[in-house]
Amino acid sequence: MLTRRQLLAAGGAAAGLSLSPLGLAAEGLIRRTIPASGEQLVAMGIGTNRYGVSTAEAKAPLKATLAEFVRLGGQLIDTAPSYGKGLSEAVLGELTEELGIRDQLFFATKVDGRMDGPRQMATSMEKLKTDRAELIQVHNLRALDTLLPALREAQTDGLIKYVGVTTSRHEQFEQLESVMRSEPLDFVQLNYSLDDRQAVERLLPMAQDRGIAVLVNLPFGRGRLFEKTADQPLPAWAAEFDCQTWGQFFLKYLLGHPAVTCPIPGTRKTKHVVDNMGAAMGAVPDEAMRKRQEALIDAL
Repeated sequence: MLTRRQLLAAGGAAAGLSLSPLGLAAEGLIRRTIPASGEQLVAMGIGTNRYGVSTAEAKAPLKATLAEFVRLGGQLIDTAPSYGKGLSEAVLGELTEELGIRDQLFFATKVDGRMDGPRQMATSMEKLKTDRAELIQVHNLRALDTLLPALREAQTDGLIKYVGVTTSRHEQFEQLESVMRSEPLDFVQLNYSLDDRQAVERLLPMAQDRGIAVLVNLPFGRGRLFEKTADQPLPAWAAEFDCQTWGQFFLKYLLGHPAVTCPIPGTRKTKHVVDNMGAAMGAVPDEAMRKRQEALIDAL
């Protein structure tokens, strides 16, 4: 069996073998199944809320980050028309075109009700320099009555592959639960972290029951988890699930839940890509170990 270092050097080339029920490859990256299609997706993505930069100097580390992400086997990049003061989609389109990596990517963007759905989708595609997006999501559950039908029409026409909805706020969880129960969704995106576990109560079980893939935003609790552990040593027992850093500790906790398809930590540096992708390798904590993780964080 390859070591983590060997897998990193190979750029994830060994991914996709001998899947367990959680989607863990015996050699390579953790992949999860998208219930709507059976498609396998590498279980670590990138959030791009802070990709709204305009200078070549500022774009350089982002370009390096995207290149490293793909080299290590990453796929899913989450963005939105509003991210980065409206610049993130255009920056992503420019950089991914320069790198020639579009075919390796799974683009997830959003519509938010600021303009009609078809027009906003067309604008996003133009900025991303692509003729398709794998996933378009209704941002923060806004204008669902008009946007979900527009997304389903685009899906029927083959312009997008999957349809979803998003939130990052607890006060919308009740509405999200109602939408999950009543609408045929392929994906939901929600806030969930080791110190923000409200989604476990109803939303994650419902996603499993309804066959909905789950993207996790705010996986580090808006930075709170790193603040809590800043002066704490990583516990020795973290090695039992192939964990080497606090970042991997937080991400592997999420991947230990079978409903989670792909966390999408905001990522702008290559060192963070390497660390995050390391969380998508090796073992994930079982339920008993996850309880141990929770107890440790709750005690800080």
